[in-house]
Amino acid sequence: MTADAWGRAQRVLAVRLDGIGDLLMTAPAMAALKAAVPGRVITPLVSRAGAAITSLLPDCGDPILYEAPWMKHAPLMATSDQAVLERVRAARFDAAVIFTVFSQSALPAALFCHLAGIPLRAAHCRENPYQLLTTWIRDTEPESGIRHEVQRQLDLVAALGAAADGAHPPLRLSAAARDWARRVRLPGRPFVLIHPGASAPSRRYPPESFARVLRALEREHRAFCVLTGIAEERGVMASVREQAASDAPLLWNLDPERLAALVECADVVVTNNTGPAHLAAALQTPVVVLYALTNPQHTPWRARARVLSADVPCRSCYRSICPSGHHRCLRDIDPRTVVAAVDELLRDAGDSVSRALC
Repeated sequence: MTADAWGRAQRVLAVRLDGIGDLLMTAPAMAALKAAVPGRVITPLVSRAGAAITSLLPDCGDPILYEAPWMKHAPLMATSDQAVLERVRAARFDAAVIFTVFSQSALPAALFCHLAGIPLRAAHCRENPYQLLTTWIRDTEPESGIRHEVQRQLDLVAALGAAADGAHPPLRLSAAARDWARRVRLPGRPFVLIHPGASAPSRRYPPESFARVLRALEREHRAFCVLTGIAEERGVMASVREQAASDAPLLWNLDPERLAALVECADVVVTNNTGPAHLAAALQTPVVVLYALTNPQHTPWRARARVLSADVPCRSCYRSICPSGHHRCLRDIDPRTVVAAVDELLRDAGDSVSRALC
């Protein structure tokens, strides 16, 4: 299909069916898609996890929720495929852009969009899609090198006439959420948000190491720390606090807007490679990432960051569970190195007490 056909597409379905971090890393590409054509509306087709963050993305319309059965974490029979298909068909989209990581096939989503009657369909694809895609961008990853996930999606939309500089679009946060975040912090002390969880076990820094980081930040650096996580991570958060003999607040199961406002208000975020790392990048909050070497493509994009790993021969395993069982790419990171990285970011900000008085 020609660039002219994409230039006439007003109603575009943006298919991104994985998690919060993936959707945040796709936000620059979606912003470019919207800006390329006056009046264009971008509707995200997302998982339940992704839907939680779409209200913060200024370039997205109301999301369509779909727990697609071909995605890794989709619950069994969570949504009716036919009902979602009929809803998408009824919306009469002009085009669909399918965003995937290179290890995912775009073909199931392409078939879905074809059956929904969407006339323009674009994606990276390794296999020949024949008529399932009208715009086929050959996927050369990983054989010919890999790109950052943000760059991968920017390259996709650039092929559709939507070039951009790749800047993070500003997140949409309410005054009420920002006021709540200001009330959480203690004035006169560095404010550090610690997020010890992650969806994949291979991406979790050990709780006992997080505890040593928390203890040092509170006792040696007078930092005010909070721990965040989803409901299922409450036990991990409590374990970190108990091992550190700390009174740090446990703020679990925050709604996405409050979590984002708290990340924005923090002087530094300390997290595994998971959603809050990408929230920090989007909000330009300094971030220390305990980065498992499972996938090199998901570091915080254009962020004030310190990305910490321990080099191992099994790097780039792309596995959710450590295949060797030792987790050394994270376990071998000395907590003192983490604390030093936090201190360095505080000093780089020019004010070790408050980034901007929130």
